Formats: sequence, structure tokens, C-alpha cells
Amino acid sequence: MTAIDLPHPAPPGDASRSANPSRILTLVHHHGKLSRAQLTRLTGLNRSTVSVLVGQLAAAGLVYEAAASGESQVGRPSPDVHANPAVAALAVNTEIDAVTIGLVGLGGQVLKKIRYATERIPTASEAVNIAAAVIAGMRSELEARYKIVGLGVAVPGLVTTVDGMVRLAPHLGWEDEPLARMFTQATGYPATVANDASLAAEAEMVFGAATGLRNLIYLNGGASGIGGGIITEGRLLTGVSGYAGEFGHTFVAANGRRCHCGALGCLETEVSQAPLLEMAGLDGGEPGELAGALRTAPGMEAMAEVRRQLGHLGTALRNIVNIFNPEAIVLNGFLAALLAAAPGELQDNLRAESMRGPGAEVRLSPAVLGSDLMMVGAAELAFSGLLADPLGHAEGN
Repeated sequence: MTAIDLPHPAPPGDASRSANPSRILTLVHHHGKLSRAQLTRLTGLNRSTVSVLVGQLAAAGLVYEAAASGESQVGRPSPDVHANPAVAALAVNTEIDAVTIGLVGLGGQVLKKIRYATERIPTASEAVNIAAAVIAGMRSELEARYKIVGLGVAVPGLVTTVDGMVRLAPHLGWEDEPLARMFTQATGYPATVANDASLAAEAEMVFGAATGLRNLIYLNGGASGIGGGIITEGRLLTGVSGYAGEFGHTFVAANGRRCHCGALGCLETEVSQAPLLEMAGLDGGEPGELAGALRTAPGMEAMAEVRRQLGHLGTALRNIVNIFNPEAIVLNGFLAALLAAAPGELQDNLRAESMRGPGAEVRLSPAVLGSDLMMVGAAELAFSGLLADPLGHAEGN
């Protein structure tokens, strides 16, 4: 998987380098729109170079310009450069109870999203067939209105990034599934596959709760367990094969239960969604709904369970903070509900138990992209080739 690099100013005279169209399009994609003046300031390129590059990207159909809006300016206003949402990516998120298919335009806007609920955990072939059938139903609209750059797939498991092979997705029961090849063959679109939590970490860094930060940790809690992503200096840390970020298997309890991975006391065996939903009297729902139900549940059992799980989560986060020294930790799913159910408790415990320097610097926050998160993250995977070489990609298509 291609890591996201945040743009840095370029040295003067750098206009001929192929990296410059990439940097211009990436900035516009991440912000939705920027004026030429803003692009000049952010890239360090001169105005005439930015004008030429914007013209090239516009000719390729990747951006368009419009009159500046907003506050009045002195002198001639700089036109706004917009990402063209008609250049789009398909996104697929595979879960234990559903397959979700989305269409995301350049600029990060989710244009369409279809969640296909399944009665049982789908096999890899079933998930591919479901997504392919939904995409086939959208084909006439896609061909008439959009230029599709590719298909990104998010999977809750270990994925070899170089070939899109799902080595192990334990909650789905998948092992050694060539998912990228299967999706490409079934849909006709070039497919790329990666771990769902890693994709979510990038999406929250670019478009969500951690916008502008370069060092962060993302953790998601759901029915499939706990996963995460690590962003260091603006880049996703993948490890040798793309497996980095399996925080659900952090050791937190010496007398804990046996995990499906074979170890004892893993975070995701001690901190889990099912008992929280049961005590809240819910079948599912958004993190805010779960947090509210836990706070108002009758008796002491619900909050006792919240605090027990927060204790184990705090142990894992203490280790994460001491090792990685992040600026922020972004929590999603039922982990965000735990954070909200006992406001301030996790932050206070983290500062008290981690090393003084890293503990004082880190902030905890919930994810903000909501149900669009996986669509945006998977789409970034599909957009990566275009963003890396926009003019070459346009010529090739």
C-alpha cells in the first residue's frame, strides 16, 4: 500500500519535476478546493509554475477552476481550484454481517453508499460476488457520469499489501484468499486491498479528527475485534508485509482468556463490544447511542463493565503512548463509546500511568467520519496511483 506523504515546500526551479503535479492534486484532493494563491504558498512554487500545473491538471479533467468565494479580497482574486468529483473510486468494506459498496469522488466526498446485509458471515467468494453484483447494477451510471480510477477494499485482517492477499481474517474465517485478483476479475476494475483499520487511520489523518497531525494512532472496536493503524511523520507504518497495527493482540491481562490467536489476555478478548451492547439493551447502533445507553442503564453493572474495559484499554494505550509518542489517539466504534461513557476517565488514567512527557502531550479523541470512514479510507487506496502520477495516469487512461 502506498503511504500518504504530507506535502512539503519544493525548492525553487523545481517546476519540471514530475512530483509537482502530484503535490498540487494531492493538496486539492485533501482540501476539496484551494485557491492558486494558497497552492503557491503551500508548495513553495512560483505563481506561474502553479498556473501551468493547474492548467495541465484541468486539461486532464482532474480539477476545475471557479471564481473565488467567501470574504472579499483586495485586488484581483485568485480563482479556486476544485477537485473534480466525477473522477471517482469504488470502495468496498467487508464485515461479518454485511458488505458495503461506495462511490467516492476526488476530494473525499462519498457520493453513494449501499450496505448489503448478510444473514451469515460471507465467504470471500460471496463477498466478491455481492460487491460485483451491486457494481454491475451501477455500471450504466458509472460509465455515463464518472471516470473510475480503481477499486479499494478494506478487510478486517492481515493483508499482504504487495499482492492484496488476505493471509488471515479470523473473524471472517478467511485464509490465503487472493482478494485483489478476485475483485479485479469479477468487476473489471483494478483492485487493491488493505487492512481496514490502517485505511481508517489514513482517512482520519487526511479528512477527519487528526487533520494536520503527522504522528497518531487509530484504534477501532467492532464486532470483528480491535484493530489499528500507526501514522508516523505523515506516513502509514505498515511493517514488512503490511501487518503492523494489530493492537487487538496487545497483552493486557495475565489471567485473561485465551484469544483466537492462541495467546492469553489479548486486548480484544478483555475489551469487547458484545457485553456492552447486552448491558445497554441494544442490538447495535452508533457509538453515541451506545455511550448514552451505558450511562443511563439501570443498576451498577453497566458502568462497572465500562470501567473494567477502560482499565484494560488504558493499559494498552499506556504501552502505545510510551512506545510511539503520538500527538493523538483516535478511537472509533465501541471504543469511542467507552471514551464517551466515562468522560475524562481514560485521559486521566493515561496521563497518570504513562511516562510524563508522552502522556502529557497526547490527546484522545473520537473519530469524526462516522459511517463514511471505511468508504473514504478504501477509496484512498484506489486513488493512490492517480495521486502519485496524475498526468501519467491520465495519459494511460
